[in-house]
Amino acid sequence: MPARGNALKRRVRSVGGKVLRRFRLLPGGMPDGIGDDAALAGRTLDGEVIVYFPDTLDSLYQLQSWYGPLRELHRAQGVTVVCMDSRTAAMIREELDVPVVTIALDATLDAIILRSATKLVLYVNYNPLNAAALRSRSAIHVSLLHGDSDKVVSVSNQIKAYDYSFVAGQAAIDRLERHTTLFDAPARCIPVGRPARDTDVTETHPRASTRPTVLYAPTWEGGQASAAYSSLLSHGLEAVHSLLLADLDVIYRPHPLTGVRVPAYGEADGQLRGMLDDAGERALVSTDRPLQQDFADADLIVCDVSAVSGDWLPTGKPMIVTRSADPASRDAGTALLHLVPRLDASAARDAGRLATGLLEHDPLHDERVEMIEYYLGDITPGASLQRFLDACRRLSARRDELWEKLQRIEGAAEDA
Repeated sequence: MPARGNALKRRVRSVGGKVLRRFRLLPGGMPDGIGDDAALAGRTLDGEVIVYFPDTLDSLYQLQSWYGPLRELHRAQGVTVVCMDSRTAAMIREELDVPVVTIALDATLDAIILRSATKLVLYVNYNPLNAAALRSRSAIHVSLLHGDSDKVVSVSNQIKAYDYSFVAGQAAIDRLERHTTLFDAPARCIPVGRPARDTDVTETHPRASTRPTVLYAPTWEGGQASAAYSSLLSHGLEAVHSLLLADLDVIYRPHPLTGVRVPAYGEADGQLRGMLDDAGERALVSTDRPLQQDFADADLIVCDVSAVSGDWLPTGKPMIVTRSADPASRDAGTALLHLVPRLDASAARDAGRLATGLLEHDPLHDERVEMIEYYLGDITPGASLQRFLDACRRLSARRDELWEKLQRIEGAAEDA
């Protein structure tokens, strides 16, 4: 009787799971698993490259940051995006002109990679669900991530799961050597710069205001205490109020994941938006503009420990990086983080004075400019994209050599 009862419970759970997926009742962050598995039976994937993205729409911004380079890679080698969430797949199809499929079952994924001409699998984050694709032995697995920063995620032990990592520059390699044990960073990291700088070029238009403008771009609250870098709750309201009092215009660029994990950050975001609404033409909430436009409009940035600081570096304009108020937070600091002015929560009310002083006199300008190559490599237009495409081509050739060798070894073992 207990066995029959357990079997019934399993059937109920299975049916319940199907209902939840079919009617989109899943908790946020959980892929719906409505796959194209049946339609993919016996089929192969187009091209030599898979981008594996099992996430839901909340994290789509991570893949979107690579859309431009992936379009170019698709022209060169053919790219297919593989998802686990049908809603995410539908959005990607609207935004990116490459094949997109949803695969729910590990067996389907493993079999179709083996049948296909897949040489590389690329990943834009460290989602634990990446393990489904990482099982494949017939491809080389490459971590791209979605930004270069001094966050602890940049030196996560999870990097060891991937055959190679594409990083922005030498700073990333040095960071990994300093903070990650038992990992040969120089051998397994390939500097490619930030290829999206070459593909996501947009025409910018100057702001009408004659007042200096500060971009406030905090990160989200982070997935764990050690990565709690967001200043929104601890610094945000006081710092922005101080900037406005100092007769500075403010652009606020909220992170897409703000408040997803900790509701208090969503509430702080709402309060800050309200303050900026009251400021009228002196303030702007940037949620649907290119980052390049925000960079062009701003004369100085206030940001957290995040990839935004490195992306800002080529502007040559001054920056202030906040210091986390969470005592459990840790960073993997490199030279830039130790060079630029830091803003503590206790000094948030002085943000306007600090920003005004830097706008009048920027003593660190030359030192920051000297760091550009260290963080991003050659930023000559087109150079980063070419490094990315060349690296993918070289690794594809290496995969063919290694796979042929492995097949010969396994064939010899079967014959013995």
